[in-house]
Amino acid sequence: MTVTTTSSSSSAVESARLGAATPTPPPPVEGLAELGKAQREVIAQMVPQVKDAGIALTGPDGLLKALTAQVVGAAPDEELNEHLGYDKHDPVGRRRGDFRNSTRSKTVIIDNVGVIQIDAPRDRDGTFESQLVKKRQRRLPEVDQMVFSLFAKGVDDR
Repeated sequence: MTVTTTSSSSSAVESARLGAATPTPPPPVEGLAELGKAQREVIAQMVPQVKDAGIALTGPDGLLKALTAQVVGAAPDEELNEHLGYDKHDPVGRRRGDFRNSTRSKTVIIDNVGVIQIDAPRDRDGTFESQLVKKRQRRLPEVDQMVFSLFAKGVDDR
């Protein structure tokens, strides 16, 4: 799935030129990590852009699957950064005992989204275990519930 994005300034100019109103960001969702106003605005702008491009919001090639795959794929990398104490390619990590040791392709099944292929990072000592996608875990039923609740409460398809 290919999603074309434009910078916020050019889309604002385009909206003003066409007389279209900029979508209002949805309110924060209680009980979940609060997104800032800028992140909520990006999501509010993304939904109409994707619909205008003819891409479904849900389904096997939909926006929800792409967003879920992006989040599930990026989270273990960030967790490894925290585990090691430095970011990828940071020179600070060169003389430390534990360091990144490639990735391994992993197939994850999320109930209402389907099969997603991610690259699970590894560390040299083998002490890293992602909290989102644990070792030998294939199903992530709680992830789609979280994403669907975010979608239902904050991002609609108006």
